[in-house]
Amino acid sequence: MAVQRYKILVAYRGTRYHGWQFQPSGGTWKGPAFPENEGLPTVQGQLRKAISQVVGHAVHVAGSSRTDAGVHAKGQVAHFDTTAVQIPPEGLRRAVNARLPDDIVIRRIDPVDDSFDAIHSTLRKRYQYLVWNDDTRPALIPDLAWHRWQTLDLDAMAEAAGRFVGTHDFASFAQPGHGRSNTVRTVLECSVSRRGPRLVFGVCGRGFLWRMVRIMVGTLVQVGLGNHRPEDIPRMIEARDRRVSGPTAPAHGLYLQWVECRTDVAE
Repeated sequence: MAVQRYKILVAYRGTRYHGWQFQPSGGTWKGPAFPENEGLPTVQGQLRKAISQVVGHAVHVAGSSRTDAGVHAKGQVAHFDTTAVQIPPEGLRRAVNARLPDDIVIRRIDPVDDSFDAIHSTLRKRYQYLVWNDDTRPALIPDLAWHRWQTLDLDAMAEAAGRFVGTHDFASFAQPGHGRSNTVRTVLECSVSRRGPRLVFGVCGRGFLWRMVRIMVGTLVQVGLGNHRPEDIPRMIEARDRRVSGPTAPAHGLYLQWVECRTDVAE
């Protein structure tokens, strides 16, 4: 029986979900009951359920990034395999979207060779973090931005952000318990810009440690407050000690903006 692999581009609002990765509903869950085998509400779980309903068989949906609970995505990349090869890709996309909740949508679907893997084919990815820097909190988007009412020094934060660029040991910017034996990562770009009350932090790299971007943003905000200086960043990196860096920014301001895969690059 013929099997086709599909690459999908997914956007979601992570507010209601326990992150991307499927999780069984353990004994500590106190929320509403879920149907058997569905587990906690996760983005991967919702996609798996909706796609399976359309193609008529169980599927596994593999994503390029395991976003945490409350984190959003504009361009998550994932893949799945199906034997329902008779369904045109656009028809498949529309049918699955009709079964997904309003806060998850497949933006694009493309047939790919079975050598494509959403995790191992990733070349680089970019995250954005949104800070609402104003006296008044953002009542219409409280779950989409971190509200900071204090005056923040944009120039100092931008200078500090540039100190992250390069290949470094980012142990000082990883959540303890990350489980990685190698904490060396390459940051290709790190920037801060202002658009009215919106402060947008952008971080692009080949891969990240657990909560690395959120810790970087929390540290940059401390620079903006004057609690650290831009030249402190290299010393924090050199220390390889989580205790020397800043706090972890809340999950709800973070967005997976895009993922570049080998299929996106011309041979």
